[in-house]
Amino acid sequence: MGTKNLFEEFDPVSAKEWKQKIQFDLKGADYNDTLVWESPEGIKVKPFYHADDAVQKFSVNKERGWNMGQAIYAGDALLANKKAKEFLTKGAECIVFQVPNEAVSVVSLLEGIDLKTVRIYLELQFLASAYIKTIAAYVKGDSDNIYLNQDLLGNLTKTGNWFKSKEDDHKELDAILATNMPNTIAVDTTIYQNAGATMVQQLAYGLAHANEYLNHWEDLGMDGQKVTFKVAVGTNYFFEIAKLRALRVLWGTLANAYGLATDCHIITVPTRRNKTLYDYNTNMLRTTTECMSAVLGGSDTVVNMPYDGIYHKNNEFGDRISLNQLVLLKNESYFDKTDNAADGSYYIEGLTQQLAQQALTLFKSIEKGGGFLRQLMDHTVQKKIAESAAKEQTKFDAGGEVLVGTNVYSNPMDKMKDQLELFPFVKTNKRKTLIAPIISRRLAEEVEQKRLDDE
Repeated sequence: MGTKNLFEEFDPVSAKEWKQKIQFDLKGADYNDTLVWESPEGIKVKPFYHADDAVQKFSVNKERGWNMGQAIYAGDALLANKKAKEFLTKGAECIVFQVPNEAVSVVSLLEGIDLKTVRIYLELQFLASAYIKTIAAYVKGDSDNIYLNQDLLGNLTKTGNWFKSKEDDHKELDAILATNMPNTIAVDTTIYQNAGATMVQQLAYGLAHANEYLNHWEDLGMDGQKVTFKVAVGTNYFFEIAKLRALRVLWGTLANAYGLATDCHIITVPTRRNKTLYDYNTNMLRTTTECMSAVLGGSDTVVNMPYDGIYHKNNEFGDRISLNQLVLLKNESYFDKTDNAADGSYYIEGLTQQLAQQALTLFKSIEKGGGFLRQLMDHTVQKKIAESAAKEQTKFDAGGEVLVGTNVYSNPMDKMKDQLELFPFVKTNKRKTLIAPIISRRLAEEVEQKRLDDE
């Protein structure tokens, strides 16, 4: 077979020539008004991208592939362990245990799981160095595959309070770091996305969030520590790919400033913000494209959510379908065959650059204003996210943000009142808090509440 270049007989076409042709075909219509649109982040998206566009090429430099994860609530250690083993036989490659309290036995939870081959994430809903010491003693030399996901600032943003107090929490986390577990620190950015933050805000707040930890532990030495970012992914397909790539670029810039050579670790989950109660099967389509963006964006682990997760308790069918979506992507759609698949895409490279630049500008503004914690305490972060969320909600209410089956093509015969096992709306629990918590809210909540009342 010859090696002839199939395109060598065609003359190259410059970006200028393409634009001239487009303007001719527009027959007098304005190019910018007709074909250029602006995202909520203020990014102007062009109708075509070309090699002539002077954008920096970003490579995420990730060659480890991605893992299929499964989240399991671990209130009962024995039951959670049994479920984990079942999911591992069905295709899951790593497990995310959501551990509610210190009474959950580490030995029972991890018994019989090969920690040399299976990655374990422990989302501890408490802060206790004694519990971490128990984990360290149990895993011994297999600690590289254990991710502790300790995020006291994440707890503050969600609940409005420290676990105990600022001083006590930091002392406890220092004691946890002293156990020398390599994957201790996590930055949970899902709260920002699920509350309505723009992608630039998600990136900037996530970076500033991480910087609070780096500032605190700079003198303790972070060598060997790998920071984990937990990220929620939405359905803006190419933007979400670029968002994850921009996060690695931004982390590399921040880590370099501290003299750290470690890459960040990214675990992704679908957003809850666009999930719907009515016509709930469309949630499967949403999570599929979100998981695709997560893989192509360079996520290390992708954890899917059940299509009925907002109103049903965990059930075998919903869990099986969510895991099978990942299995199909990896084993039948070959999403594991090419690393850094988005490299070289003029469009995605352009989006990556713009998201990274705007997020870095906002990050610098946050640091100039006293840092992330200071701006949380004076409610600047909460206010900015609330403003972005209000704009998105207004767009949704006007039909500009489409959720099929909810605000477009809804089925009036669809009834849900008798199917609710979980309360699918924001829960109001009045309590005294140090700061105003950042509240996750789905776009469709008001529409759905009205439909439920009218059933």
